[in-house]
Amino acid sequence: MSEPQQANPHSPSAATDRVPVDVAVGVLVRREASGRETEFLLTSRPEGKVYAGYWEFPGGKLEAGETVEQALRRELHEELGITIGAAHPWKIELMEYPHAKVRLHFCKVYEWTGEFEMREGQSMSWQHLPVQVQPVLPGTIPVLQWFAAERFHVGLTHVV
Repeated sequence: MSEPQQANPHSPSAATDRVPVDVAVGVLVRREASGRETEFLLTSRPEGKVYAGYWEFPGGKLEAGETVEQALRRELHEELGITIGAAHPWKIELMEYPHAKVRLHFCKVYEWTGEFEMREGQSMSWQHLPVQVQPVLPGTIPVLQWFAAERFHVGLTHVV
């Protein structure tokens, strides 16, 4: 399977005739049991889907008339069986995959209720940097870089 490319809106090649699909993505964050490090949830893509077996942050496509938070709330309930608290908009990333152009709306989620149920036959794993699961979906890589930058920034504030 060929690797997707991050779309550069200033590049002439970015002007494709494909309309981006809007996707709500949940970055579920919790403190590790020891309290010393932050963990985030990754799930595997189920069999039968594009990039099956790749690890990603959970979420899904917005339906007509849905906001990002409404879509995220619906998708995480459908896929994981949980009900989320507030979704905190974080960043938006445009990705160009061979099968689709997607606009990923990443939201951090710190609170949820319910027991995790992998309703699509996927796996889940609480991770921290560097991630231990492979392969990682290319659309997930920017988030890992943002986490690394945040950790570096927090580290600097404690040094100064």
